[in-house]
Amino acid sequence: MKPLLPGLRRVESEADRFAYRYPIAFTVTLASMLELVDTSIVNVAIPHMMGALGATLDEIAWVSTGYVVANVIVLPISGWLANWFGRRNYFALSILLFTASSMLCGASTSLEEIVFWRIVQGLGGGGLISTAQATLYEVFPRKEAGSAMAIFGLGIMMGPMLGPTLGGWITDTWSWPWIFYINLPLGALALLLALMLVPDSQFGKRAEQVDATGLLLLAVGIGCLQALLERGERQDWFASREIVALAVVSLFSLILLVWQELRHEHPVVELRIVRDPQFAASLVFTFLLGGALYSTVFVFPVYAQTLLGFTAWETGLVILPGALASGVTMAVMGRVTASADVDLRVLVVIGAAIFGYAMWQHSLFTVESGWDEFLPAMILRGVGLGMVFIPLNNLALGNLPPEQVANGSGLYNLTRQLGGSVGIATSATLYSQFLQGNRGEMIRHVNEFSAATAARLAKLKAIVMAHGTPEALAQGQALRILEKMVDKQAAMLSFERLFLLFGIALLSALPLLLMMKRGKFARGGDTSAH
Repeated sequence: MKPLLPGLRRVESEADRFAYRYPIAFTVTLASMLELVDTSIVNVAIPHMMGALGATLDEIAWVSTGYVVANVIVLPISGWLANWFGRRNYFALSILLFTASSMLCGASTSLEEIVFWRIVQGLGGGGLISTAQATLYEVFPRKEAGSAMAIFGLGIMMGPMLGPTLGGWITDTWSWPWIFYINLPLGALALLLALMLVPDSQFGKRAEQVDATGLLLLAVGIGCLQALLERGERQDWFASREIVALAVVSLFSLILLVWQELRHEHPVVELRIVRDPQFAASLVFTFLLGGALYSTVFVFPVYAQTLLGFTAWETGLVILPGALASGVTMAVMGRVTASADVDLRVLVVIGAAIFGYAMWQHSLFTVESGWDEFLPAMILRGVGLGMVFIPLNNLALGNLPPEQVANGSGLYNLTRQLGGSVGIATSATLYSQFLQGNRGEMIRHVNEFSAATAARLAKLKAIVMAHGTPEALAQGQALRILEKMVDKQAAMLSFERLFLLFGIALLSALPLLLMMKRGKFARGGDTSAH
């Protein structure tokens, strides 16, 4: 076969799969990382887009919501689609759709236009993660599968963290369309490599008929659920008729979906694999893991930028060491978990404990915290998540038959994504409630009858007057400064409680490990293991 590029030829045989396993890992991880970055990259450009497109905040939010909704609809059916089109064709088509729609998002001149192309972009990106993961389980020998998951896991961890930072830098340096145009050269590279390197599945079997009813129920049920989670906080949850309607439609659609898929001979989502208790327990665990991962990525930047005055770029620099620590830890875990003597559950317990300790350190942050406090806490957070991610991936998928890994990967990644959405929505709601409660409690003690309050006001008044403010106005300014101090401390207490809850949430999942076997590493691409 004539080489497509010097040193590379199209991967067809099993020998090729192993020979090009690391270029394949780079290819699928690059595509997955692009998809994850675009989940959050637009958030910091929202104000610029509102002005350029003449949209309100509620309207422009659909630029983010439409992408995520389309994304989660495709995730659970990516295994079915890969079998229908062939894995290489489906993966390449997804990259092409994602890249082309990125260009059209940047060129959009109206709200309706950009929301439409963001939905198309989400449909293209939705199948990349689970297809990438299923591919890696086949193209790496069993003893090296841990290294594959470490490479893939680094992309999964880095994507959500890089999005806001990269988006802020691009928007400030150029303009908001470039947050989409940046995908074009990287997407073109990923497409070229995918066509050359990504092999078709050895175990994929095309369905004899299309489960159209299942597809429709899935799109409606998952789509409404994700829209509910994305818009719930802004709409005051069930006080809004829109949210109530989304909840009712989602609930009934998902119930009907389960009934349809369990009775259909060729379901679009293979739910029967959930009967495996280890896989079922892993789904619950990864739901909580997704909540912990995405919630901390959501809450820490809010804390850093609102209370400490950090820019998006500075916030990203604080988060970066934790992401790098995750990558290093996952590389080590890839080696460690390849040993048959390692109990994967023990590694998960240690990782969850480290993450819990890191969240306790987060809960000690103050309005005056800096790098000396952030750095060790962020590194420990990254190490903890890295220790959980690789073993849990294997416990979830390593026990499935080879022909079900693609379907299992779709459900597994969907569950983590939904866990992240629930975590973010819950964090936003709890923060509002904590803030209100903390502020009320502090105001109860900061009043005219408090000697401490009177002393603080007198000191603030003196400072204000020292800067040239007349005595008649100084008292009012001192009161406003004191009110801002109360608001700031109430917010800090709220963030502290949230950080503790993230640690508790992941630790609460540990009893699920009792439903799992000791665990050896994945079957991966080692055909002898099949």
